[in-house]
Amino acid sequence: MTESVVFDVEGMTCASCALRIERVLNKQDSVATAVVNFAGQEARAEISNPADLPQVQAAIEKLGYVIRPLEGGERVSIVERYAEETRQQLRNVIGAGALTVPLMLLSMFGPESRGWGIVQMLLTIPVVFFFGAQFHTIAAKRLRGGDVTMDTLVSIGTLAAFSYSVWALLADEPVFFETAGVIVTLILLGRFFEARAKGRASDAVSALLKLAATQARRLRDGVEEIVDPLDLAPGQTVVVLPGEKVPVDGVISAGQSSIDEGMLTGESKPVDRTTGDRVFGATVNLHGRLEIEVTHVGPNTALAQIARMVEDAQASKAPIQKLADRVAGVFVPVVMLIALAVFAGWMIANGNVSESLRNAVAVLIIACPCALGLATPTAIMVGSGRGAELGVLFKNAAVFERTDQLTTVVFDKTGTLTRGAMTLSDFSTTTGIEDRFLQLVGSVEAASSHPIGKAVALGAEEHDVELLPVVDLRAVPGHGVVGTVDGVEVVVGKPKLMADIGLIASTDQIDTLTALENEGKTAFLAGWDGEVRGVLGVADTVRASSKSTIATLENRNIRTVMLTGDNARTAQSIAKEIGIDTVIADVLPDQKATEIERLRNSGEIVGFVGDGINDAPALATADLGIAIGTGTDVAVESADIVLMSGDPALVGTAMNTAAATYRTIRQNLFWAFGYNVAAIPLAAAGLLNPMIAAGAMAFSSVSVVTNSLRLRRLN
Repeated sequence: MTESVVFDVEGMTCASCALRIERVLNKQDSVATAVVNFAGQEARAEISNPADLPQVQAAIEKLGYVIRPLEGGERVSIVERYAEETRQQLRNVIGAGALTVPLMLLSMFGPESRGWGIVQMLLTIPVVFFFGAQFHTIAAKRLRGGDVTMDTLVSIGTLAAFSYSVWALLADEPVFFETAGVIVTLILLGRFFEARAKGRASDAVSALLKLAATQARRLRDGVEEIVDPLDLAPGQTVVVLPGEKVPVDGVISAGQSSIDEGMLTGESKPVDRTTGDRVFGATVNLHGRLEIEVTHVGPNTALAQIARMVEDAQASKAPIQKLADRVAGVFVPVVMLIALAVFAGWMIANGNVSESLRNAVAVLIIACPCALGLATPTAIMVGSGRGAELGVLFKNAAVFERTDQLTTVVFDKTGTLTRGAMTLSDFSTTTGIEDRFLQLVGSVEAASSHPIGKAVALGAEEHDVELLPVVDLRAVPGHGVVGTVDGVEVVVGKPKLMADIGLIASTDQIDTLTALENEGKTAFLAGWDGEVRGVLGVADTVRASSKSTIATLENRNIRTVMLTGDNARTAQSIAKEIGIDTVIADVLPDQKATEIERLRNSGEIVGFVGDGINDAPALATADLGIAIGTGTDVAVESADIVLMSGDPALVGTAMNTAAATYRTIRQNLFWAFGYNVAAIPLAAAGLLNPMIAAGAMAFSSVSVVTNSLRLRRLN
């Protein structure tokens, strides 16, 4: 039995740092697995013996990093951390820049004398050893632990340029103090932009949590009192007035209203809620006073769980990142060897110490693998954050890659493609008596307890028909219902019930009833005063966006399949309506996972979309499980992607978001790899001086983060 522990890690500056920590963590006896997230500054480990935590911490601190386990749901705000880092790097940039500008002017326009060389040295010392101290401090710590990182490259490069210039000053040779000063200033500028961009990339969780209400109206003994939502407990009652945020998750015990749930579901249309309905914290009560019985507060609310899902996705590692990690692990030492070889090669070629040193320093600077370390995690952070804003939750980073590989998506029918509840879909009666027909039939059905009766009654109310009291109600099990409304005996049911009572349907009415049944609907007749007056049909109606969702997937060359326990006639009717070609019907609940496995064995990479308890095995069996968030908890837990509303259009949104995120990851890795592969030979050939190399290196990191930030514009 292992325990999952989340660590806050301080001191990581590049991908090789994260890989080094991850490697050491996984070598510890009590650690089963460990993953380190450079962008999130976190480590997650499965530890078999929590008592060994001090030894685990000590092993990492020997490397020069500070690692601390987070307890009791504690979180370190990455947004705040990057905000502080941004402020610190801005101070460093301003200070270094104030000295580097006159240093540059002196090197370009000042007289070449030892006195002015000393002035340049004095301007350079605080830039390299004070404002740039972070590079040397971190490099020294890593070297003590037998490690080298990008800070090692920066430190060696700037110290080499500075040391050579001091020697040249004493030997009355040309000095290059401005090279060291400009390198430090440009890299600090890059760190500033990088910290600011990463802060923007990681603000999704913070933005989610800021949606929560800051106060609640607790109702106790008929008296309202303002309290902190965290002080509430399950079973208590809160009052929410029009325009206020719901402070907790709960169930409405009194009142009805329209609720804006857009911040959780991504839907812009408010939903009606009444007594007995569930409501969620951070949603907005648009009108009507509500009394809500508290069920979940604080870290147990849906909002907090969404935030945790986003954090988990951002902290996990995509399979494609393994390649970047392997490269980063060997990249820095290889670059140092290349720099030594470049120095030696130029010395052999022309014996010019300054030119040889300059080219070697350019190699060290241009090769810093910052962009490589940021390529995957920043895209995941932005993509998963934007997904949450659109109502799609990705549970881990591997989902982005798997979604891109799907060949088939299988949909459960009831509650996924359809609404999961009967509604009045059709009615046909004599022209001119439509309202009277719905009033009499709706009144009788409202008095019954049958689900079909409820559907008819609700349908009548939607047509603004006033329902009347019913007397002498009599249900005929399996056939229909009879009742007296406004002095009229009304019969609603199957043709046999009509015939038994003496109401004979016309040929046209029987044809209409048969046509509705052929469409997979439940059809029946209604009549009074010796005549059958009309035909009604109820059905589990298709969701409005189901057809467009199927079309979206077909356009992505993804095959769509409907999997249902319903009969083939009903399933085929709905499939034809929304455009699904393949139907697997009459499937028992325990056979759904078997059907998914059969598709996988045929070579398909399968995604499954479902919402019920009986969908959980299929969700877990599929290559990618997508759960409707309005479904059961067990279905949500079994899925890889959670859609926060019942709208199947979010399946398309999930596909588009995942595809865009994965595409961005590949773009980032391509440019990070391509940049280093192309730039190192240029620097080795003497075509890049160290100042240009420093600017290009800083730009590469910023460009990778900026490319990831484009995902925030997804819709």
